[in-house]
Formats: sequence, structure tokens, C-alpha cells
Amino acid sequence: MSTHQPEHQAETSAHELGDVRVPAAVTHAETVFDGAIFDITRETFTMPGEDAPITREFMTHPGAVGILAVDEHGRILLQKQRRQPVRAELWEVPAGLLDVEGEPALDAARRELAEEADLRADTWHVLADHYMSPGCSSEAMRIYLAQDLHEIPENERHERTEEEAFLEPQWVPFEDAVTAVLSGRIGNPTTVVGILALAAHKARGNQTLRPADAPWPARPHHA
Repeated sequence: MSTHQPEHQAETSAHELGDVRVPAAVTHAETVFDGAIFDITRETFTMPGEDAPITREFMTHPGAVGILAVDEHGRILLQKQRRQPVRAELWEVPAGLLDVEGEPALDAARRELAEEADLRADTWHVLADHYMSPGCSSEAMRIYLAQDLHEIPENERHERTEEEAFLEPQWVPFEDAVTAVLSGRIGNPTTVVGILALAAHKARGNQTLRPADAPWPARPHHA
């Protein structure tokens, strides 16, 4: 098999590869649905060098954080949670919305880990950043690695309600979690990205983990 690189196809180095922020170029915008958690926005915009406008509808979302909590035995915390849109109970890492105005993402992650899992962590790193569904939503997600865990005393624990009241936690050996992802038995995107990101970091001796306060330019500006 030939490995010849076509002349017209430029090769990008690892240090150059990255998403590029672009001007919105919006000529008209309106909210067509005002929801409790997210809105639906209709925008008209132009592409660079083009005069003809394009109109698209998408979900305007505040963004979210996820937490891959790892205990002293190398197990990760997964929680079974009902997700009505997909008619399924999914195994997920703790996660939550960036819905507190002015709250730093790391503080939101600490809050969500406490509220959903009754845990605090002394050591935090960034595992991965990703967009949940960039073709139809502005939701950006940051996934943290939380280590050196401590249980919160019962009298200080958050009272969970609605879907969260039925969370089923389970500590899973990490390699079992990787196998579950690769075999297609786990489908929550943040859980999949977090598990595979940790596997990749481990393969590189954890030298690629980012500090917990690493810049996050993808976080929605309205968050």
C-alpha cells in the first residue's frame, strides 16, 4: 500500500492541530424556544467570502462539566441514571451544568461531585474538553480527573431530587470500564470520552494531564 502524501494535502503537526475560533458573522438571531435549561436559537450568518446567508437552528447551552473519580484501588465511579430522551438507563460519570453565574468550571466540578456522589477530591486535573453535539448545540463539556477522594459526612450531604434521587453508584475497575466502552455497552459521550482520555494519558505516563485551571476557550461566552 502506498504511503505517498498527495501534494495538495498539507500535513499538520501535532503542535499545530487544533480547533480555530471564528467570528460569528451573525446578521440576525432570535430565540424560538425559551426553556428551563436551554434555549433554541435561530441564527442567520454568512460564511467567509460568501454573500448568501445561511440560517440554522441550534441549542444554546450553558456548558457542563464531568468528573472521572478514581479511588485508591484504581476504580472509577459510574452511576446509572435514567435519560428519558433515549429511553434508557445509562452508566455515567458524575456531571452537571454550568448554571451558576460566574462560577469557575473547577468549582462547578467540585460541587457536582459532592452533590451527586457525596465525595470530595484533593487532586484535580483536566482529562479532556469536547463539544457534545456541535452540529446542533453550543454545549461544551470539560471532563476532570478527581483523585485522593474523601467521603462527605452524612449530615453534610446534598439531598438529591428528581432523576438524581435514583442514581445507582458503582465502583468499576478501570480496565473493565475501557472494555465496556470499546464493546459498545456504554454510550454516554462524556463517560466514553473521559474513560478513553484517561486510558490515553496512562499510556503516556500521565505526562499529558493538564492542570485543573487550564484555559478553556470553548466554554460558551454566555455561561
